[in-house]
Amino acid sequence: MLLKSIRHSLDELIDLLNQLSEEEYIKPCEALSNSTIGEHVRHILEMFQCLQNGYDAGVLNYDSRKRDNRIQTETEFAKQCIFEIERGLKSENKLLFIEQLIDGLTMRIQSNYYRELLYNLEHCVHHQALIKVAVLQLENVEIADDFGVARSTIEYRKQCVQ
Repeated sequence: MLLKSIRHSLDELIDLLNQLSEEEYIKPCEALSNSTIGEHVRHILEMFQCLQNGYDAGVLNYDSRKRDNRIQTETEFAKQCIFEIERGLKSENKLLFIEQLIDGLTMRIQSNYYRELLYNLEHCVHHQALIKVAVLQLENVEIADDFGVARSTIEYRKQCVQ
């Protein structure tokens, strides 16, 4: 179910990218402190890439992302990255260590692949909510009502309707 939810969120991004012009993708949004849709997409994708790149070694550091400018400026390249992420999703859980520099010291904590997939999914949804702020200012773009809404919120809303 986790992999299905991740693919769903990434497919939502592909649907969005298919509707955006390059100009809309790189246009700063005042409501987002002048960040762009492309910057948020890049951030989402690079977190998934970081997890995939650290999987075999069992150690990852989200702060050491590549920060590839092409992802945030070229919708076709961003879609290619999404397809690669989807192909690279693993079904086997395993022990992982997360490294992060905090106050000048490198900290290493234990985690696992499924936990980090869940983190990346929630992180993706959070940034989709921010992207939605920019998208709502565009006239020609349609996204689902639940784009950028946490799965738990969607389920809660369904219960409230009943």
